[in-house]
Amino acid sequence: MIFDTLANADRYAALHPLFPRAFEFLRGTDLQALAPGRFAVEGEAIRAIVERVAGRRRDAAKLECHRRYIDIQMVLAGSDEMGWRALGECRKPLADYLAEKDIQFFSDPPASWIATPPGAFCIFFPEDAHAPLVGSGEIHKVILKIAVA
Repeated sequence: MIFDTLANADRYAALHPLFPRAFEFLRGTDLQALAPGRFAVEGEAIRAIVERVAGRRRDAAKLECHRRYIDIQMVLAGSDEMGWRALGECRKPLADYLAEKDIQFFSDPPASWIATPPGAFCIFFPEDAHAPLVGSGEIHKVILKIAVA
């Protein structure tokens, strides 16, 4: 898991061959102007999801993980207090992994919380379970889904 701002994004470009394009998209797109929805950035290799949703309480957020995609979750407005736990420490799956949606949920509590303000992002790798969209008021964010392979 990585927590940082776009000013430091170049530090992470070498971690994945698609990260430079992902950060180029985040820097070069008027993200505020994008309507909520899903957008192809580089076909299925990089997809963007724009959300404007009401934040929820910590106890309503469930940890989730993905096997085929890395998430770069960047907050545009509001504050998203994202929960985190190492996937290897998750012991309470709510259901089996859904390959068609690339998601699995857990009832384990997060081990820590990351208060993510506007302009900051979290990168969640497949080994990171995360519980996003925690906060009061509306959260406006963009999630980039980066294909692992």
